[in-house]
Amino acid sequence: MSETSADLMLDIDKRLAELPPIPSERCIFRVHDLLRNENKRAYEPHVVAIGPYHHGKDNLQPMEEHKLRYLQQLLQRRNETSVERYIVAMQESEQRARKFYAEPISLDSNAFVKMMVLDSCFIVELLRKYAMKSPIDPNDCIFLLDHIGLGTSRDLMLFENQLPFFIVMQLFNMTKNSSDSLDNLVGMFVSFFDPIPPGKLLQAPDENPREDDIEHLLGLLHYCCCSEFHSMVPQRNTVERKGESLKSAKELQEAGIKFKKIEGRNMFNIRFVNRTMEIPTLKIEDDTECFFRNLIAYEQYLPDTSRNYFTAYRKFMDRLVNTSEDVEILTHRGIIFNHLGDNEAVAAMINKLGSNVISSSVGYNEVYDNVNEHCRGKWNLWLAILRRDYFNTPWALISFLAAVVLLLLTVLQTIFSIHPVGKYN
Repeated sequence: MSETSADLMLDIDKRLAELPPIPSERCIFRVHDLLRNENKRAYEPHVVAIGPYHHGKDNLQPMEEHKLRYLQQLLQRRNETSVERYIVAMQESEQRARKFYAEPISLDSNAFVKMMVLDSCFIVELLRKYAMKSPIDPNDCIFLLDHIGLGTSRDLMLFENQLPFFIVMQLFNMTKNSSDSLDNLVGMFVSFFDPIPPGKLLQAPDENPREDDIEHLLGLLHYCCCSEFHSMVPQRNTVERKGESLKSAKELQEAGIKFKKIEGRNMFNIRFVNRTMEIPTLKIEDDTECFFRNLIAYEQYLPDTSRNYFTAYRKFMDRLVNTSEDVEILTHRGIIFNHLGDNEAVAAMINKLGSNVISSSVGYNEVYDNVNEHCRGKWNLWLAILRRDYFNTPWALISFLAAVVLLLLTVLQTIFSIHPVGKYN
């Protein structure tokens, strides 16, 4: 073996020996480039940085002073004069917390611990303030200025903008009242995030998750949105089947399928009953795309597809909506509340959500099967062709009716010419 080859072998062997194991706890990722490039702004905080990935960005510095004010108010609320015990607790949790991040963290130990103290305190105090409906500081910009409050809510649900949940829970336990529990924290969380989902989704679950089952606030948001759906949907056929498809809303309407808005039902709970597609309302606003993108990104990094409810819902709506005409049909039926004002923009948003996403069919295979079986019926197929090719505009229908009337008049004229009136009198 040459000297060069020996040096190369030693170098690789050394690097292999020094290669650290992949932490099994890692669950906070940076969104991969293919997905990020679809809409970079949807994954980046605009108001507040939580965790290390966006820590120190210039545009987010104004909120860092606000975090210090929240820490000061926490100490005052508890009649404490020093932050020492919180620093010690975070130092003890530092190494475990670092393992939750899939990307290397450049912050040194002191900077990382300081970040965890300020960020976890900020989250817990914010949830408390919102639950009390009376912030300690009447000049609190989060409660005083709507754009700051809404921006903060948005930023706290971003996939890259997370703290490990056990850190948040640790700070909550260190500052809670004697009657506080995980129930209280989940309740405050649901109350704070309730305006965010674009439909009926978020609710306090009947049974709270185990602390170890929640990775971060986005994971808690996912759990509170999907707990009802998880219990009622059979967990089978969770991988997209080859050739699976669904016609657009316009095509389904042409095949004789009706659309019905359903009130009070979980947004995921879509059914096909008696030739009617029952779909809960979807409210589309400026931050709806951000909401879906981050929850779908979260699901893309889950170890299996059995909890990919947002990904499956996205796919279903993508099948249903191809053009602005499909949006118009669903808007007319009250299924889509379009606050963007442009049907074309809504169609584009729904269609782009699926780009570079690994798909899922959790819970909707039965709907696909029943709808497609209906559409394959000879009468429904003929009706769809007739509506598409001959009755696709009001003028086509008028022309058809005129032709029918003309044909009937011609038949009547022929009958009367063969059998004149009064011949048998």
